[in-house]
Amino acid sequence: MSDTPHAYSDPTTIRRLYGRRQGHKLRQGQSALVETLLPEITVPETGPLDATTLFGDDRPIELEIGFGAGEHLAEQAAMRPDHGFIGCEPFLNGVVGALGHVEREGLANVRLHMGDALEVMERLPDASLARVYLLHPDPWPKARHAKRRFMNHGPMDAIAAKLRPGGEFRFGTDHPVYCRWGMMVMGARPDFRWTATRPSDFLVRPDDWPDSRYAAKARREGREVWYFRYVRV
Repeated sequence: MSDTPHAYSDPTTIRRLYGRRQGHKLRQGQSALVETLLPEITVPETGPLDATTLFGDDRPIELEIGFGAGEHLAEQAAMRPDHGFIGCEPFLNGVVGALGHVEREGLANVRLHMGDALEVMERLPDASLARVYLLHPDPWPKARHAKRRFMNHGPMDAIAAKLRPGGEFRFGTDHPVYCRWGMMVMGARPDFRWTATRPSDFLVRPDDWPDSRYAAKARREGREVWYFRYVRV
């Protein structure tokens, strides 16, 4: 087995995988969270990162790529207060949603980065992450846009480098194109092992996988949701 990047990895596929940064106008209370709470828990803009820098001690770190409104991130952080959680989301409205969870639930183990998750990962030590989450990413369903999907070998090389041996990569989607694409990409990687042994392992949400508004909406609209877990080997 080799940990070297795939020959067909393309660095241009791992940058600028999202669009506009802000949707609806923020309410007064939301603006206040951005002004007061976000500076307290934001990931430093420069310099190396590790658990001590971010959380003050040596603890396992988990990272979520594109956390939406932050409900999954917040529930994971509440379940494991002895772990540190980094959430990366380029959209301001999503960051505001996560800030609301952090404030209401008193979560001291969450740090946020409003931007590209790869900018944070490249500053972390290799083999430093216990888990990485990629849930309901933009599917970019047209074939000509496939290189914009986060599930490509460039980003996956980065995740593989930062996950510790035995660490877990979780991928969830309700889009059939992205489901097939993700399975194809991960099936080509000897550095990850798919944990599924029967259909229920990826058709039924695990108990320690909090639901999200995206998954709930998909089920309401009659779409299936798939849950994938891969272990770094």
